Amino acid sequence: MIDRRAFELVLGGGSLLVQVGRELNTETERRLAPLGLTAQQAALLLHASRGDSTPSLLKSQLGTDTAGMTRLLDRLEAKGLLRRARHPDDRRSIVIELTAEGRALVPRLPPIFGGISRQVFAGFSPEEVAQVTQMLRRIMTNLSDGATPP
Repeated sequence: MIDRRAFELVLGGGSLLVQVGRELNTETERRLAPLGLTAQQAALLLHASRGDSTPSLLKSQLGTDTAGMTRLLDRLEAKGLLRRARHPDDRRSIVIELTAEGRALVPRLPPIFGGISRQVFAGFSPEEVAQVTQMLRRIMTNLSDGATPP
């Protein structure tokens, strides 16, 4: 039988995390909509702008699967923001290159993400931001490691 504290951790905390994630995603999508981008598309452009990006590298950075990455690339390519090019060292592989339009859009993205971060952490001290960040990283580690409580 599950005790009350464990029940609250599973439903209370988990539910709150889901709500926060949903609200964060909604706000991000709202702010990116005027640019015609989703949050995941904007993140892909930012990562690809750093150069030497392959679909498999971007896939792990964005936390998506192969089919999701293909859809993202297809949509951004249709918008004229990126292109797939043959990898210079491996003909079996491709790299993602931003078009001039994609490169022009990239500088507009960090201020949007930064504004969202400022909104999320308004009223938090730097120490509290560090604590929240540390706790969220531990949660991610616990989930990715499949850790079970003692």
